Amino acid sequence: MKDKRPKPTKHRKANKSEASNSSRDDLIFGLHAIQAALELPVTRVLEIWLADEREDARITALVKAAKQHGITAKKLAKDELDELMPDVRHQGSIARCRPLANLDEADLYKLLDDLNESPFLLILDGVQDPHNLGACMRTAEAAGVHAVIAPKDRASSLTGTALKVSSGAAERLPFIQVTNLARVLRDLQQRGIWLVGTSGESETALFAADLKGPLAIILGAEGRGIRRLTREHCDQVIYIPMQGGAESLNVSVAAGVCLFEAGRQRNL
Repeated sequence: MKDKRPKPTKHRKANKSEASNSSRDDLIFGLHAIQAALELPVTRVLEIWLADEREDARITALVKAAKQHGITAKKLAKDELDELMPDVRHQGSIARCRPLANLDEADLYKLLDDLNESPFLLILDGVQDPHNLGACMRTAEAAGVHAVIAPKDRASSLTGTALKVSSGAAERLPFIQVTNLARVLRDLQQRGIWLVGTSGESETALFAADLKGPLAIILGAEGRGIRRLTREHCDQVIYIPMQGGAESLNVSVAAGVCLFEAGRQRNL
């Protein structure tokens, strides 16, 4: 008997047409990033496309989570997903989403006003690599940070790559982009938040610093560190003691070292 079911290629072409109408700005990729977006009570995910060659437990879990929001994941051939988002490791999963909310100074001050505990912030002074931003977001959430702050100009935003590397942290942890970082630093000081910058030229070691109480750790861009004006606003500048021949750490690694030491002191 002849099979009269629609051929898979026709189904994929229809889905590809829908997917091609999306810009890369509203797409996220990677199983963990999409799953994290689906785990929120109100998801920003609108559509999901999955590689038709993948059938495993992670895909099944993602499809189930999508159905809870009334979203039916659609199948595409892997090469069609590659055309939609070239040069990324999408793991056979791409989703179209509403953009994340753009948080600014007003949102930061509201967040601080609503806190029932001592503020704990991470400030990234001009980190431009989205991989590093995503890794810093993941580390900051794990360390208990309340928000990550960065300038709008000459710094990475939460791109699809940053979202994927953050492993879901960027969906949950506020990322606040400010127009004037120096002004925000002054406002934080007026709120009693201790600003601790990092520099290899400092004479105070991380483990000798008092990191309890209201705190913001400031890390600089890859290579150049924190800017001069930013350093001038710091209440204290510290360095990470190191052994061996390495002169510096990747910014996300440095963030982990500093934030978890601060967390250890705060939890004593």
